[in-house]
Amino acid sequence: MSSLELRRVAKHYDCGGETIRAVDGVSLTLSKGEFVALYGPSGSGKTTLLLMAAALLRPDSGTVSFDERDLNEMSERQAAAYRLRDVGFVFQSFHLMPHTPALDNATLKLTGAGWTLKQARLQALPWLERVGLADRIDHTPEQLSMGERQRVAIARALVNEPRLLLADEPTGNLDSTRSRDVLTLMREICHERSIPGLLVTHDPEAAQLVDHVYSLRDGRLLDGVPAEPVTVGL
Repeated sequence: MSSLELRRVAKHYDCGGETIRAVDGVSLTLSKGEFVALYGPSGSGKTTLLLMAAALLRPDSGTVSFDERDLNEMSERQAAAYRLRDVGFVFQSFHLMPHTPALDNATLKLTGAGWTLKQARLQALPWLERVGLADRIDHTPEQLSMGERQRVAIARALVNEPRLLLADEPTGNLDSTRSRDVLTLMREICHERSIPGLLVTHDPEAAQLVDHVYSLRDGRLLDGVPAEPVTVGL
């Protein structure tokens, strides 16, 4: 069973002589097939937590583990292999190659891992079909809508069939209808493939489309979306 576990994780920053507790003793476990949202406004610390789950940032204290492997003990090479093999990361800004067909954009993770372009295209095509872009594979980002670009980014994140899905504000550039479609798609993929997924968002309506929602407040994890504004940290 694939699972992501954070135990008493802390990450603090010094800002003008003041210590900002972005993440302060957070414990969280995501189980197989569970799609969870971490809610909070920009600057609340939720992206800090997501980057630690991706082994892109090390906590000051506590442990982050995936399948009982401590990410903090990984070398840089091991962490890079973990992200390439096990993690599918969906960004807010898409990061698609301009003037490049959707099919080839979806292969970038595989070609970067040494696959031939032909092999990578064969692997990527079913994922573009899965996200509803079977008739758009030859279109460049300039020819795609914002929602279609995000779906290409999701296909790219999933093309290596990762065992963990992480998403950083994936609907930040989308309208409410496209946001709902993207979140529903990611939830379905987590359920169908039985992989844990962690979404960070500032959209309170995302709580309706995930299995569970938490908020960060003063670096602490709260259950649900608070009725009052969340305190902003880093």
